[in-house]
Amino acid sequence: MELTKLLNSVKAIQVTGEVQRKDVSGIYYDSRHVVKNAVFAAIKGYKTDGHRFILDAINKGAIAIILEDNDCVPDEIFDIYKIAKILVKDSRKALAEISNAFFKEPTKKLKLVGITGTNGKTTTSYFIKNIFETAGNKVGLVGTIANYIGQKEIKTSLTTPESSDLNELFHEMVNEGCSYAVMEVSSHSLVLNRVYSLNFSAGVFSNITSDHLDFHLNFENYFNAKKILFDSLESSSFAIYNIDDKNGAAIVNDSPAKLFSYGTSPKADFILNDINFDLTGTYFSIIFAGEKFEISTSLVGEFNAYNAAAAFATAVLLGIRKETTIEGIKSTKQVPGRFEVVGIGNKKVVIDYSHTADSLEKALLAIKQIVKGAHPVYTVFGCGGNRDRTKRPVMGKIASELSKRAIITSDNPRFENPFAIIEEIKSGIEKDNYEVIENREDAIRHAIKNSEDDAVILIAGKGHENYQEINGVRNHFSDKEIAEKYLSE
Repeated sequence: MELTKLLNSVKAIQVTGEVQRKDVSGIYYDSRHVVKNAVFAAIKGYKTDGHRFILDAINKGAIAIILEDNDCVPDEIFDIYKIAKILVKDSRKALAEISNAFFKEPTKKLKLVGITGTNGKTTTSYFIKNIFETAGNKVGLVGTIANYIGQKEIKTSLTTPESSDLNELFHEMVNEGCSYAVMEVSSHSLVLNRVYSLNFSAGVFSNITSDHLDFHLNFENYFNAKKILFDSLESSSFAIYNIDDKNGAAIVNDSPAKLFSYGTSPKADFILNDINFDLTGTYFSIIFAGEKFEISTSLVGEFNAYNAAAAFATAVLLGIRKETTIEGIKSTKQVPGRFEVVGIGNKKVVIDYSHTADSLEKALLAIKQIVKGAHPVYTVFGCGGNRDRTKRPVMGKIASELSKRAIITSDNPRFENPFAIIEEIKSGIEKDNYEVIENREDAIRHAIKNSEDDAVILIAGKGHENYQEINGVRNHFSDKEIAEKYLSE
């Protein structure tokens, strides 16, 4: 597409320099990837400022620069190289706008579902993807564990990529025949305008508890970040929310979309009840429009009944037959690291991504409801470094109160001292039923080898992750692999 046409998509304060009548070769925010005839968007990040690399982009052949800082590069440079200088209020929004246009507005050609909340996003996205596929559609997925185009996996490092990467991915989904797409929408991505200008057919809210306060600073900011998704929906879209969450109604307040709720409340549009579960699966019913539907899934826990209910509501509202939706929920496979049960004989290990106080509590309460006091419960957990510190003592208290014994270890300490993290966890513990084993493999081995033969051991925090990050280096580490190793000995 010609640069002259692309610029119509950007809300610019001023365009100066020379706007060449050339086809744009690509849209980039990383100067290292810029190629001839590309557009470079200078973004002010938290670690570095893209405005510092404008000259690098120009030297690589960029024909237009999007920027916020009008004085970072002399105007003479743009004149000498005969390139366009596009001054905008927000480079991130401009990147979203121009990349959406460059990739031909791909989300208008898909039925796109965005899922946000503190917990449950990944599992809900897997349920929805499988339901759409059960109905015979090719589906794309953007999420924490991996991105998918149909069954083709694309590795990811961010829950929600930058806007230009997202638009390129959705463009590829369209080209490969996808008619639906499902994505986890993080609070970071909403604040940083990574999903700005995307066309969502439905937005789903799972729940919200304190998290990411290292980034958002307080709960109000975190809540308002999540709310952006629902405020930006079109009137033709659906806003589907958990009515049982105390913030559920507030988060969709002001949304122009059509509102539908799910939950155990009799006021819900999709009423969830008769929830039962054991280590083999979860069984429940949903009442919608006067009809009752019996549903089952191999995924374990009350929280998975909620995730499945959100998926049921989404699929039905987007036109999938109820019988197909029920079959799609039933056939959804175990999501890696999400209350994943492994074990040999009577001893069971539950691998779970629970890395917030709320998710840890829900995982332990689910285990205790299953074992009903007949089996001892052990918890191996830590907290990530350079992240929200306020949850550390709370998680320590929860693990201690709800376990026979808690083993505190390292998660991803990143650039923090792991023992300093552990001390903050310990500060919330009031009982004398814990021990510290900093080495994560040793902690898992100790829990498995020194617990009763019929114990249930929760290994919390890392879930699907196959690495441990220490001082900026990621070394291979899988909770599931380590657990299976010592269970088999």
